Amino acid sequence: MPFPLARAMLVMAAPLLLATSAFAGPPVHHHGALKVVGNRIVDSHDKPVKLNGVSFFWSNTGWGQEKFYNPSAVATFAKDWNVSVVRAAIGIDGRGGYKEDPAAGRVRAETLIDAAIANGVYVIIDWHSHGAERDPQLAVDFFTAMAKKYGHTPNVIYEIYNEPLANHDWARQVKPYSQTVIDAIRAVDPDNLIVVGSPTWSQDVDVAAADPVSGGNITYTLHFYAGTHKQALRNKGDKALKMGASLFVSEWGSVNANGDGGADVKETGRWQYWMKANCLSQANWAVSDKKEGASLFKPGASATGPWTDADLTPSGLLVRDILKNASTTCD
Repeated sequence: MPFPLARAMLVMAAPLLLATSAFAGPPVHHHGALKVVGNRIVDSHDKPVKLNGVSFFWSNTGWGQEKFYNPSAVATFAKDWNVSVVRAAIGIDGRGGYKEDPAAGRVRAETLIDAAIANGVYVIIDWHSHGAERDPQLAVDFFTAMAKKYGHTPNVIYEIYNEPLANHDWARQVKPYSQTVIDAIRAVDPDNLIVVGSPTWSQDVDVAAADPVSGGNITYTLHFYAGTHKQALRNKGDKALKMGASLFVSEWGSVNANGDGGADVKETGRWQYWMKANCLSQANWAVSDKKEGASLFKPGASATGPWTDADLTPSGLLVRDILKNASTTCD
């Protein structure tokens, strides 16, 4: 459909998006350290906070999207897109992943973290794996190093397991792994927010909420792709919230779950309305110019920005409008 119409449909579906933040400066300067109180994430003033931002693509060497892991890209998102959080998706497995090329993975993580701090936005350090429980010590060593270097700053959020698969068991596999990594982080950093994944590509938040990990300032990630995931997944989120769990949507897409297809504008609007109503932070997938629906950018777009309308995919245009009109407050 013509994109002005798509934008109008999004506004109609999600009117709560229109209250932009009154803050003029960087979000970390206003909100400070984040913590979990009940089923809400609140700031240093004990006010509920809703971060809005983007997730970078897998950081793997040779995959073509590591070029976006640069300070200028973060600065452009912060200044031009009203982004309050960026997510460094540090790819662990596969060709060029952290297991194969740890030095490059760490450099890319630290590049985004340092840029986020410089621009006053939050940053999620994401252990981007579908099988993290197979090597918990690798994650322990990485997050211990990150906590030692960055645990003193309020900008940092740890996401310790991107997406356990559907055949992974919460109680026997994902929870023990998560507890091990949480305990290692807390030995160094007692209070920065930790985001925990759940089975079925981080959709089983209700299962995790019924049998939670131990520790303070813990939130569970809920991932969705609007072309595939509808009200049934929002119902699972509602169930987890009613059980007292905090949620953080650290990855979402406007397209299908395989990362491709067209942007589902109506369902994206429903998800945006639901996240705003529940004061849930969000990061869109993905900062990429790969030729697929979820990418923000068309192939060949600048890796640093600034970006024009001509550089953006339909999903990129939609997401940019959502972020530019988003607020970090929930009042």
